[in-house]
Amino acid sequence: KLQWHSSPKTVSPIAFKDSNNQEIELADFLGKPVLLNLWATWCAPCIAEMPALDQLQAKFSSETFAVVALSLDRGGLSDIEPFWKDAKISSLKKYFDTSMSVGQSLGVRGLPTTLLIDKGGREVARLEGSAEWANQDTLEYFQKLINNDL
Repeated sequence: KLQWHSSPKTVSPIAFKDSNNQEIELADFLGKPVLLNLWATWCAPCIAEMPALDQLQAKFSSETFAVVALSLDRGGLSDIEPFWKDAKISSLKKYFDTSMSVGQSLGVRGLPTTLLIDKGGREVARLEGSAEWANQDTLEYFQKLINNDL
């Protein structure tokens, strides 16, 4: 369950790469809520929740809500792509940070860690550990958040 902060927190500027190996910033997602999930292919709980995150993104247009699954694997795409294929991930885009500096910038203590970022780019909630992102209650919860202009 997401742990909501008493007030939104400023998020340090972070940059990472996309599937074209182009640098992208979290600020590029301003204007829509973002579920930023930090994960790695060597992390068993991360692997277990990735199909559900894919289903969550499939439920919503990436224009109105982005699930950003950010890999902290040193191998970047060469680590992510075989996993994506085996797990049949189709709705999530591939993002990675081989330096793993994003985790440090965001004060991440372990993987997986998920941050809910509002459309203004502020962290409003955080979850350390895995979750069931695609069950009906969760999907309805995110629909309400999006409808309430998070």
